[in-house]
Amino acid sequence: MQGNGLQDKRVVVLGGSSGIGLAVAEQAASQGASIIIASSDAGRVQKVVASIGGKAQGQALDVSDERAVEAFFSKLGTFDHLVFTAGDSLHLHDLAATDLQQARHAFELRYWAALAAVKYGSPHIRKEGSIVLTTGIAGQRPRKGWVIAASVCGTIEALTRALAVELAPIRVNAVSPGVVRTNLWQGMTVAERENLFETVGKSLPVGRVGEPHDIAQAYLFLMQEGFSTGQIVVVDGGTVLV
Repeated sequence: MQGNGLQDKRVVVLGGSSGIGLAVAEQAASQGASIIIASSDAGRVQKVVASIGGKAQGQALDVSDERAVEAFFSKLGTFDHLVFTAGDSLHLHDLAATDLQQARHAFELRYWAALAAVKYGSPHIRKEGSIVLTTGIAGQRPRKGWVIAASVCGTIEALTRALAVELAPIRVNAVSPGVVRTNLWQGMTVAERENLFETVGKSLPVGRVGEPHDIAQAYLFLMQEGFSTGQIVVVDGGTVLV
């Protein structure tokens, strides 16, 4: 790890009020970083900021609103690392049953919002800083009914590589989780969700699905390590192997 890791670094986490983003914020704060969380749920942001304490700050932000994203970064000042984990619940359907308007919304939040965050955030990132985006294993190993999810993930992987070239020397990488126990799956019933976690977990070499804290460590590695760029770091419990 270069320098002093995350001690006294400013880390912006978009989507940091729950799931993987929250775990990233908590772990970065534990290493001495100043955390700025932005998420759509104002109440949840306040609770997270209070629970992290220290130098944590937060505000409500609709990441799909380009002007709001631009205003957010214009007021923020310089910082060191940008993490984008924002996303809504997955809607998994066979293509014939796919609502294309809903599919466009998935791209709005996962691709266009990420692009806006990088466009308006990157000019404020300090030298030796980084950006870590979020994709998913669906891009490499889609299941039946995952057409839209796989499409979004593949797009983010390509975006990561292109941004790494364009924004150099800022490093741009992405983390690609497998199935993780987060509210990403809240579109399912509790029974469906638990069945998915159990079935997928049993099929994996590690014997379980991921937890947010598992995945968060990959983001911290990419922020601190200093030499990787344009990379997709897979943290999937062995999904691509089976």
